[in-house]
Amino acid sequence: MKNRVLIVDDDEAILWVLRRMFEGKKVEVSEARDGKTAFEMLKGQDFSIAIMDIRMPEKDGLYVLKEIREAGCQIPIIIMTAQGTMKNAIEAMKRGAFDYITKPFDIGELEIIVDRALEHKKLKEEVSNLKDRLKERVAKEITFVGKAKAVQDVFKTMGRIAPKDVPVIIQGESGTGKELVAKLIHTNSPRNEGPFIAVNSAAIPKELMESELFGFEKGAFTGAGEAKEGKFELAHNGTLFLDEIGDMSLDLQSKLLRAIQEQEFYRVGGRQSIKVNVRIITATNQDLEKAVEEKRFREDLLYRLNVVTIKLPPLRNRKDDILLLAEYFLHKFQEEMGVEPRTLSPKAADALKGYSWPGNVRELENILRRAVLLSPNPVLSPDDLALPQKKQSRESLEDIIASRLEGFINSIDGRGQQELYSTVVPFMERPLIKLVLKKTGGNQVKTAELLGINRNTLRKKIKELGIKVEEFS
Repeated sequence: MKNRVLIVDDDEAILWVLRRMFEGKKVEVSEARDGKTAFEMLKGQDFSIAIMDIRMPEKDGLYVLKEIREAGCQIPIIIMTAQGTMKNAIEAMKRGAFDYITKPFDIGELEIIVDRALEHKKLKEEVSNLKDRLKERVAKEITFVGKAKAVQDVFKTMGRIAPKDVPVIIQGESGTGKELVAKLIHTNSPRNEGPFIAVNSAAIPKELMESELFGFEKGAFTGAGEAKEGKFELAHNGTLFLDEIGDMSLDLQSKLLRAIQEQEFYRVGGRQSIKVNVRIITATNQDLEKAVEEKRFREDLLYRLNVVTIKLPPLRNRKDDILLLAEYFLHKFQEEMGVEPRTLSPKAADALKGYSWPGNVRELENILRRAVLLSPNPVLSPDDLALPQKKQSRESLEDIIASRLEGFINSIDGRGQQELYSTVVPFMERPLIKLVLKKTGGNQVKTAELLGINRNTLRKKIKELGIKVEEFS
């Protein structure tokens, strides 16, 4: 793309000199002879660079410079003046000039400044393009998928609070996407060019948590060979995400409260306070209000953190999103792994919808990732998914008895084998009759009816098994 330069000066001789300087440089030159015209041209046209005098009719160069920066135009502007005072130089740089040159100037010196300005603009554009591509990539990677009403409500809340610099608590079971939501809030906030630092309170030993958050000075404890920044410092001008905040010790909670309130803290072993500018987002799978009642969580810290609460629904409560998420993950893995497209068979889709998903979205992602990795089939079956089998909520009576008898039978040797039936059966009959007698309060007529045997047979069994009926009366 051809570079365009705007020369702004009311001196025809300067305009002629600068036109000659740009001849043969593949630069398109435009001119303005007063500040007002210059401002309108800079605001309405696309220039690569501007060279502008300070003293001009209508508006002087410094005023135009200030106005054009406030209007959002960031092209490099080189200021020229015949009054080479320190005040002018300082004022020009304060208002955003790229550089400053005094008249009469050396053409070679100005050429060097112009080349530097054009290179600077090119680098800024490359950085901007890289940032845009990075943002697109991040937006693609950080995606919260769902059409369920509860999820749509989460999206609306995120949209409202992301631009507001307020603390947020994200509640939800493990695997529901709490860190993902925190990243999305950060990405869509004014802090998106700052760092996003995550700390899992449950994964770090309590005795190390303070130094992890606040850092430490050299010699603060055994092994502290040199000073180390903590997560608060690393998150400066960005977002600090504290996952599983409910697992943090009460002692550390008080230090965290002060750091959040004051935006200031001390490293472990440090005497100099450190100022930071950090947004706090926390997450938990616990009921923090109940934790406050049980004296496991500070009430004042909860008030400080709980400006906005986002509750993430478990996957079992958003069944209609399961296949939508599955389609998203299968497409994502296809791009990541470079494999052939994968789809779900109708039976596999039914299996996904019928599963309870105790591990929520994270479990779904892991199961589909494993299936794509291990199965060569383009259409995934229930066998490819290998979903965990449902555990029986209750064992059958036969299974209970069989499991007890198996241990007993395995413990005997061949010598007592011929007496096995007569040995085992009384052990089964005795507790059965005793339990029914207990239920009927020792009433043998009702006991015989419940057991489905003759009353005389019951009396005989009671005598043979040595059961004392009076114990149940």
